[in-house]
Amino acid sequence: MYIKKIAFPLVVAAVFCTALAMPLQAETKSEIFKNWRGIAIKGYDPVAYYKEGKPVEGSSKFELNWKGAKWRFASAENRDLFISEPEKYAPQYGGYCAWAVSEGYTAGVDPKNAWRIVGGKLYLNYNVDIQKKWAKDIPGNIKKADANWPGVLSSDLVE
Repeated sequence: MYIKKIAFPLVVAAVFCTALAMPLQAETKSEIFKNWRGIAIKGYDPVAYYKEGKPVEGSSKFELNWKGAKWRFASAENRDLFISEPEKYAPQYGGYCAWAVSEGYTAGVDPKNAWRIVGGKLYLNYNVDIQKKWAKDIPGNIKKADANWPGVLSSDLVE
């Protein structure tokens, strides 16, 4: 009995110390920017930017899973258009901030106020001020972001 009382805490301590000694691996970010509930681009309908020329909130009634995230749409028609060509409608760089990716890291976005369609592709930015920086050289920033993506996903830089 005495051995069990001493042995158990020693085993627990050994396991704990072994776990601490293991090398930490850099966490890989999700390919798609999503909130804590797993919803892509904060629930905005990616097809609406193209069809209506503005951001429109999607509905959980018209939701689908794609690339590990829940995508919401304003209508069944928009959802079906996305299903037929998701790469056409999904924002570039997984919905992360285009400016941040051009600088070599990831950041969240404001899909309601900081978005732009360029060359038939949707780009999102962190906020309106960052979008103004990005807009000073859109072709150059897209070129830099294209070169950085998807390498920034496996970087250990803080978002």
